[in-house]
Amino acid sequence: MAVDELDTRILRLLIEQPRTSVREYARILGIARGTLQARIDRLERDGVITATGPFLSPAALGHPVLAFVHIEVTQGHLDEVGDALAAVPEIIEAFSITGGGDLLTRVAARDNGHLEDVIQRLINLPGVVRTRTEMALRERVPYRLLPLVESVGRSAGAQR
Repeated sequence: MAVDELDTRILRLLIEQPRTSVREYARILGIARGTLQARIDRLERDGVITATGPFLSPAALGHPVLAFVHIEVTQGHLDEVGDALAAVPEIIEAFSITGGGDLLTRVAARDNGHLEDVIQRLINLPGVVRTRTEMALRERVPYRLLPLVESVGRSAGAQR
C-alpha cells in the first residue's frame, strides 16, 4: 500500500494528537473534511491503521515487571500452544519466530514471584518443551511508529 506525503501528515497527527477531532485535523492540514475522512477510511481498509484507542501502561496497571519468554514447542503443536497462550492474561504479545525457539512472548508481571508463576504456567502447557526468559531492565526506545511512517512518506515523495 502506497503511503504518500499527505497520508504521512495524517498519520503523524493521529499519533501525536489522538484525541483531536476529524474537523480539527482537516483544519490543521488545510484539506476538506471529506478528503481527510476518505484518506483515513482508506488507511483503515488497507490495514495501515489497525486500531484506535488508548495505549495502556502495564506498570500503571500494577504489572511493572516486563520479560520476554522464548518458548520451544513440540513439533506440530505450534497452533495449539499459540491458542493456549491467548488464555494467559499476562501475555501481552506472542510471535512465531525463527532462531532459538518457536515463540517469543512479552509478559507483564506484578513482581518476580508472579513472573515465576506465569513461567510455570507456560511450562505446564501441553506441547511446551522448554522456556528461556529474559527480563527487561529499562525501556530504551518506547514503542513507536512515527519514524517509520515518516521514512515511508519520504520514500514515496522521492519516487515521484
